[in-house]
This record gives sequence, C-alpha cells and structure tokens, in this order.
Amino acid sequence: MQETSSFHTLEINVLSCEDLRINGRSVKKNTYVVVRTDPLNFRETTTDTEGGSHPSWYQKLVLDMPTRVTFITLEVHCRTLSEDRIIASARMPVNDFMGGYLPEGYLSFLSYRLKDPKGFQNGVINISVRLRDSEYLAKKKKVIIPEDKCSTSQPALALPVLDGNNHDVVVTGIPVWNAKFT
Repeated sequence: MQETSSFHTLEINVLSCEDLRINGRSVKKNTYVVVRTDPLNFRETTTDTEGGSHPSWYQKLVLDMPTRVTFITLEVHCRTLSEDRIIASARMPVNDFMGGYLPEGYLSFLSYRLKDPKGFQNGVINISVRLRDSEYLAKKKKVIIPEDKCSTSQPALALPVLDGNNHDVVVTGIPVWNAKFT
C-alpha cells in the first residue's frame, strides 16, 4: 500500500504542438502525446488525425507523481502503418509548476521546445499543469455543522445602525458573498 504523502496528483492538459517535422518534412497526421512521470507511470492523448504539423488535443491527463520526481517527460509520437515512433520530446522540470511560491492548485500554462531523437529542435508543445496533492483532495470534503451549533431562531449578530432618517435599525446579519471567477 502506498502512502498518500509520497505522491501528488498531477493534471496535465495537453493543448497543442507547433511546427512538428519528421526528417525535415512537416508531419502529415496521426500524432499523439505521452506524458511520463516515471517509466511505469504514464498517460497518452488520443490521436490527432487532421492537425498535421500543428496538431491539437485539448485533453486532460491525470497522473500520480511521486514526490521524488524532478522532471516529467513529454513525448510526441507519430503512428504509421508499420510503426509508432517518437518524433520529438521535452523534459519539463517539476520546479516550473511546483515552486514554493505557487498556491495549491495553481494552473500554469507552459510551452517547451521539443527536440527530435537526434537532439535537433523540432517544434513546441503547449500544456497547462495543475498540481493536486492526494491529501488535499482527501481533505476537500464538506464540513457539516451540528444543529445545536446553529441558531435559526435568534440572530447571531445584532448591531444598531442609523438609517438616512435618523431612525434606529437593527441589522441581524452582515451580507457575505463569495465571488468566484472561473
């Protein structure tokens, strides 16, 4: 059984690639991306059949990432009738999205220069990354307040306030709202 504290949950949204080539020629079709946190833990996108050298997926992949991992590998593959082959890859440092200055669950949009198997530049990959600790997800449950701790018959707070006509008005609550920007 694995400890939850030694793993993070990682959400990677593979967005697109730009200017992919095979032997100097533009890729025609059938590309997909494999994201690896280690040799045994990986996920892959569906195959883009129409994007050519500028494929797009906009697909979220969720992986467990051991806390000891320092790089994540992004591999762009191409399917042909005879084989699947890696045409480009990049190593993404974990520090790019998991620094101590970023809040929990922060969404980072990142782009990386891809290199072909010979080490030459071969396009760019665009992704978004969000880190979710397994412990964080376990703690994110509803808090239920017992009925004896709630009071609906008596106001919890009553403040005298003057209205515009110098009459006393009793305020029985303070308006509170939660502005969520999505």
